[in-house]
Amino acid sequence: MSHTKLTNKRFSAICFFLSTIWIATAQTTLKGKISDYTTNRPIPFTTVKLWEAAIGAVADEKGNYVIDGLKPGIIRLEVSFVGYERKVTEEINLRPGINYFNIQLQQTSQTLSEVKVQANTFRKPEETPLSFRRIGISEIERSPGGNRDISRVIQAFPGVGSTVSFRNDLIVRGGGPSENSFYVDGIEIPNLNHFATQGASGGPVGIINADLIREAEFTSGSFPVNRGDGLSALLDLKLIDGNQEERKYKATLGASEVSLSTDGPIGKKTTYLASARRSYLQLLFGAIGLPFLPTFNDVTIKTKTRIDEKNELTVIGIGAFDVLTLNKDAGDTPDKKYILGYLPYNDQWNYTVGAVYKHYVKNGFQTLALSRNHLNNKIYKYLNNDESSKANLNYDLVSDEVETKIRYEHAMRLNRYKFVYGAGMEQSTFNNSVYQQLFVNNQKLIIDNTSSLGFFRYHSFAQFSGQSNNARLNLSLGIRVDGNTYSADMSNPLNQISPRLSGSYQISDRWAFNFGSGIYFQLPAYTTLGYRDENKTLINKANHISYIQSQQLSAGLEFNPVNHAKFTIEGFYKNYANYPLSLRDSVSMASKGGDYGVFGDEPVASSSKGRALGLEMLARWTGHKGLNFIASYTYVRSEFDNGNGIYLPSAWDNRHLFTLTGSQTLPKNWLIGLRWRFVGGAPYTPYNEELSSNIEAYDLKGQAYLDYSKFNSLRLKNFHQLDVRVDKYYYFSGWMLGMYLDLQNAYNFKYQGQPFLAKKLDSNGSPVLKDATHYELEQLKNESGTLLPSIGLMIEF
Repeated sequence: MSHTKLTNKRFSAICFFLSTIWIATAQTTLKGKISDYTTNRPIPFTTVKLWEAAIGAVADEKGNYVIDGLKPGIIRLEVSFVGYERKVTEEINLRPGINYFNIQLQQTSQTLSEVKVQANTFRKPEETPLSFRRIGISEIERSPGGNRDISRVIQAFPGVGSTVSFRNDLIVRGGGPSENSFYVDGIEIPNLNHFATQGASGGPVGIINADLIREAEFTSGSFPVNRGDGLSALLDLKLIDGNQEERKYKATLGASEVSLSTDGPIGKKTTYLASARRSYLQLLFGAIGLPFLPTFNDVTIKTKTRIDEKNELTVIGIGAFDVLTLNKDAGDTPDKKYILGYLPYNDQWNYTVGAVYKHYVKNGFQTLALSRNHLNNKIYKYLNNDESSKANLNYDLVSDEVETKIRYEHAMRLNRYKFVYGAGMEQSTFNNSVYQQLFVNNQKLIIDNTSSLGFFRYHSFAQFSGQSNNARLNLSLGIRVDGNTYSADMSNPLNQISPRLSGSYQISDRWAFNFGSGIYFQLPAYTTLGYRDENKTLINKANHISYIQSQQLSAGLEFNPVNHAKFTIEGFYKNYANYPLSLRDSVSMASKGGDYGVFGDEPVASSSKGRALGLEMLARWTGHKGLNFIASYTYVRSEFDNGNGIYLPSAWDNRHLFTLTGSQTLPKNWLIGLRWRFVGGAPYTPYNEELSSNIEAYDLKGQAYLDYSKFNSLRLKNFHQLDVRVDKYYYFSGWMLGMYLDLQNAYNFKYQGQPFLAKKLDSNGSPVLKDATHYELEQLKNESGTLLPSIGLMIEF
């Protein structure tokens, strides 16, 4: 019997057994407080009801509401009060027992004669009227093939590409994985993934436990001025608040890890949220004979203190520790020996701790955010993994990146107008010790030095948003400046002026035209700023490296036929300048960063230009009749020049992206979902076979070398995959048991990547020589894709 059939039968047997058990009728209570978004003052006598249902309550004179007798599961609320915008909330996961969910409403200035835009599930901020998506709990936790990982869930939306490898690189609108910024409850986190590529942001597994996420806000254009240092995407995660009355616990056994989370009260004013996860991938990979054994661990902690009606304090801490070792006993086939030949050992840990203090004043609130993050990365590689002699050491890296940040914001609202201003500063520290043997210009090059940087970064911003008298037109105008003390080339913030203009015109109550434009700046990676050459010179500083610049324009139409459905079509254009260009291979750094290890540690010049343009279409249905549905299509072109004015396809020039994702809630707490993903063939560069066969060159890298004179001149075949997931939930009195079966690559599609070019081995495992200085090379199939079933269990009490 096949493994897949056995897994399916076990899953069905478990469900049948549980179905025969008497289940007490589970009841839950939802409590919360309704307050003004701007002043935090309670709004008395507000009407609160379940979205698309008649069950509800009216808040008391202090804005508190209670709804009893609810069934556990995912719901939304609809909230209304005279003088405030009617609101449909994000998704709320009702757990057995008592639940808390506080709601804030914004005042409205519309009159009866003005355009009415009815409340729907697609709220958007004034600053970002397009290229903005809100992602709820059900889409995050129950996405087929998503592994409960937010970076994979986002791939369902337009403009978001993906690699076919087991990585979470966020590739948005033709930009590379180093062009994104991430926030958790207002605190910036530079690393969102385990085994993160230093200098970029990708990795195989996210560091945030999906059980903790309340909502995700994803922006791919028209970025607000208070969020900087990103050119392609902004991902803002909102964590749940701890329960105010009783402690809750949840244990989850996922496809790759086991986790335990808890939340509850600490006294009368403070709640807590905590989670710990550990992977068991190393056990699975070892059992099936894979050549690498990854282990990841992470911890997340959050506290929220409501000091009084005017003041609140949120503290978060996120930490991860990862170890990648090699399974030397797995090298019994040429492809496994090839992987063992180049893959290094890697130890990595990182943390972010931060606090956000929020103080409400008349017509607004002030926010002060203080945080510190630290990445430590250790990588080493010996020739043939033989550590018996230091002479075999090819690569040894110990690197630290530390940032200490402070940011102040003041948001004010008066009738139709909103004004936000603020400033921030951070101290950046980069320490790097590296020994590396390279083969450059047909000779061995040894880099053996340490690098230490310490400098300050600073920024300020202001944004004004307003609405016309008839409420049809919304405009937002912002400006931001950035600078730092790294060099005179970047110290003057007036050289990094970032204006932004966005708007929305309500053609009718169903149709809207949206647009956004702006100039954005991003500091190159610390690995680039701190790179020292063989003469121990900060060569990139000497080359006058500067901020990367991107000018962007996007516009589109939005159609909301009903309050739970949305159709959009958007066009975008991005023009890049001052992108770092590698001086070793004349390739723009925009095409790098999608692999493991370190990104940006090479000599560059800020001379590359680029452009990305495309068209996006989205159809989305949220929650009505238990159905969630997303269909998205993107046509994208991404090109960067090689320093000679010749534009070449970037690594992210997939042309066509299409994703179809849907899930349907069924009777008796069953849910079924599927996702079909199509990614156009990516360009790739052929090998330089003459250089690759050179014994000295090959041994230093453990891999073949690319022929950069033919950069991205070839293209891979298209990739597509179907993922299917089935969930079942049992609600008992006081606790819940959930389980799911996730079938990734359901029709077992085999993807052919660029073949590996490896040294040929004889029957004894020794390399075959072409002559005294060259190996005999052979191509190895690079095939990925297999039907991957997994079962997950969740217990909550």
